[in-house]
Amino acid sequence: MRSVDGWRAAVPVVCMLAGLLFAVSRVSAEGHDLRGGRTQELSGLVREAEARVAAAESRLGDLSGRLQAVERAAAKSDGRTAAAQARSQRLGPHVGLSALTGPGLVVTLTDAPRGADGRYPQGVAPDALVVHQQDVQSILNALWAGGAEAIKVQDQRLVATSAVRCIGNTLLLGGRTYSPPYVITAIGDHGRLSAALDAEHGVQVFRQYAQTYGLGYQVQAPRTVSVPGYAGPVRLDSAQEVPR
Repeated sequence: MRSVDGWRAAVPVVCMLAGLLFAVSRVSAEGHDLRGGRTQELSGLVREAEARVAAAESRLGDLSGRLQAVERAAAKSDGRTAAAQARSQRLGPHVGLSALTGPGLVVTLTDAPRGADGRYPQGVAPDALVVHQQDVQSILNALWAGGAEAIKVQDQRLVATSAVRCIGNTLLLGGRTYSPPYVITAIGDHGRLSAALDAEHGVQVFRQYAQTYGLGYQVQAPRTVSVPGYAGPVRLDSAQEVPR
C-alpha cells in the first residue's frame, strides 16, 4: 500500500511541473509573423525562457523517472494501476506518444543565400528572403491534409497541442528555438503527400519566392523515415471530435 500512496502523491507534483513548463512555452511563444511586416527583437527573452525550460525539463525528467519506478511497483500489487498502465500503452500510438517508422516525405526549407559580404541583395525586402512561420505552417497543413500519420519538425514530434511560432528569424517549438534549414518529416503515402503539397496555396507562394529569390525548397521521398514519440508535457483541458 505504501507504493500506491507514493504513486498518488507523485502524480500531482509531475502534473504541476508539466503545467509550469506549458506556461513557460506559451509565454515565450508570443512571436510575430515576419512576412506581415511586424518584427520584434525577442532573442533575450527567448534565451531566458529556454534556460527556464531546460531547468524545468531536467527536473521533470528526474520526477518522471521516479514516478515510473513507483508505478511499476504499484502495478505489481494494485490491479487498477496495472489496468491504467495497460490502457495508457494502448492509447500511446493514437496520441503521438509512440515512435513510428514508415514511408514518407522530408521537406527542407532554407533562407535565400547571402552574398560574399554576408548581406542580402539590395533592393529586395529582407522579409522576402527568409522562411517564415506561415511557410512552415503551410507545409504542415498540406502534409496533414495529405494523410500524414505522424509529423516531426526538426527533432520534435507534433501532436494536437503543438504550435510552431515565429520569433525573429527563428522558430520556437516546445520551448526550444531553431534556425534554418527547417526539416519537416512526415510518414504517409508518397503520392498523396506530394499531391497535397502541390495543391496547397501557401506552398505554391513559397515556391514562387524560392524560384525568384533563391530560397530553398527541397522534397525528398526516402523509402523509410522515422518520427519519435512526443516527449513534451501532455495537457488538454477540453477537446471535441471533428466529424469526417
